[in-house]
Amino acid sequence: MSSPEPTSPGTPMNDKWVPYRHPQPKDSPPELVIPNAIPNDERIWVPVEENVWFRPLLLAASRGYWMNLLRVRKSGVLSRHRHPQPVHAFVLKGEWRYLEHDWIATEGSYAYEAPGETHTLVVDPHVEEMITLFQVNGAMIYVDPDGNATGFDDVFTRIEKCRAHYAKNGLGADYIDQFIR
Repeated sequence: MSSPEPTSPGTPMNDKWVPYRHPQPKDSPPELVIPNAIPNDERIWVPVEENVWFRPLLLAASRGYWMNLLRVRKSGVLSRHRHPQPVHAFVLKGEWRYLEHDWIATEGSYAYEAPGETHTLVVDPHVEEMITLFQVNGAMIYVDPDGNATGFDDVFTRIEKCRAHYAKNGLGADYIDQFIR
């Protein structure tokens, strides 16, 4: 159980309220805090397909994963794909489903996608807007209905898509650099 907060700023009641006194590891990358993760500036959303965009939050080039918000408006389909590593998802707004499963990820839902799973994300027409936080580890391998590879995305292709998009829309190619670790 934690102690109550100090009665006045600067006077800790005990050591729990004293910050760590030593430097952080010198080789640790800086933390990343993004106010307004769901941006008001539409230029931050990177187009993927018709009615589908992503908003980069963290592009961990040194670890091979990325965190982003996926947004679909009206209705849309994210290309059929397979993941060689796990994916985590948390639905912030709206809902979505996979053509290959009978469940629906609704607002407030968490989904774990197992390595090797192949699926097609769909947002149905009755959903005005869907926004989901995804952590994608490794890659998304795009496949045809028989599982034949047709393309891929990884943290490096995502970085390049962002660079190109931001260079075109006035934010500047280096806008993405703040999200790379």
